[in-house]
Amino acid sequence: MTGKAAVDIVDLFGGPGGWDVAAQQLGLAVTGIENDHSACETRRAAGLGTVEGDVRAYSPADFPTATDLIGSPPCQPYSIGGKGAGRRALDTVLHFASLLAARTDIRSGLATLDDERTGLVLEPLRWVLEALDTGRPFRTVMLEQVPTVLPVWEAMAHILRCEGYTVVTGRLHAEAYGVPQTRSRAVLVARWRDAAALPTPTHRRYSRSTAQEGGDFALRPWRSMAQALGWGMTHRPALTVAVGTAAGGPDPSCVGGSGSRATLYGERDAGRWIADTRLVPADAMPAYRGGRKDMIRVSVADAAALQTFPPDHPFQGTRTKQYEQIGNAMPPVLAEAVIRRALASELAARTGAQAA
Repeated sequence: MTGKAAVDIVDLFGGPGGWDVAAQQLGLAVTGIENDHSACETRRAAGLGTVEGDVRAYSPADFPTATDLIGSPPCQPYSIGGKGAGRRALDTVLHFASLLAARTDIRSGLATLDDERTGLVLEPLRWVLEALDTGRPFRTVMLEQVPTVLPVWEAMAHILRCEGYTVVTGRLHAEAYGVPQTRSRAVLVARWRDAAALPTPTHRRYSRSTAQEGGDFALRPWRSMAQALGWGMTHRPALTVAVGTAAGGPDPSCVGGSGSRATLYGERDAGRWIADTRLVPADAMPAYRGGRKDMIRVSVADAAALQTFPPDHPFQGTRTKQYEQIGNAMPPVLAEAVIRRALASELAARTGAQAA
């Protein structure tokens, strides 16, 4: 336990530190387990506690001071942009969850799945149950994944309630918390014998039919890409878009789906688009045949800004690896909202103790 705060969080699948940046900004100590070397190099350069390795090789016993758990398993098997191994195996994964709840060893069964990453979604449950069985239950559990994993979180919620946790699950929309994108995430928050809750939105939801300044005036306007990056449409706020890749993870290097990209091109062709020096030069943009126009590309720094990473976050590895890390990360601003609400009582008690 560090002297930084009276909490020690283990972040499974830590990535470049989306959750961990948020935790540190709240003054919380966190250690992330991550298997990708480039992501580990990013974490180390950012000063984040890092264990490089496979989460399946570790257990709560390796982190005896841990009080809270975070988990963001790989999204590729479940993403609608991926090959669908996780979605096809969803019923099997739910069955394995029930076996795990009965303390059955499911490792041999998981090995039969088409994509070994599919079963990683159950690792947080293994950790929670092992901690319970050793008499050291995690105080708080916070999980996130793509929306198609929500049934898994709901199955876990049922299991954890039977074990004594209070659990909430839901789908959080990133732009409702100040993230300049319409990406949504399936989230689970569990509290050991205490109330669990998801964060209350701070910003309005994006809507094509409602102006940015319209909607619920009790909430702040959603943030556009233009506002986040300082470029975009000149006669009205730029739309907020989500992006994806065939591999399943979001690709922040290219903005726009087919409809939103057409809108961007229309604005550009009409002369209502602000050029930005951080954009990849036009002659470096990939050309697509068959009537499709060039994509509008953003830099690594811009991609990180769209994911709400601090401007000085030191992403490491090849350019492709940096984009991959950014695209697969939990946006720190959204992570902070989840952590702040889930650990509200602990944060309030710490603030009171510091004031005293």
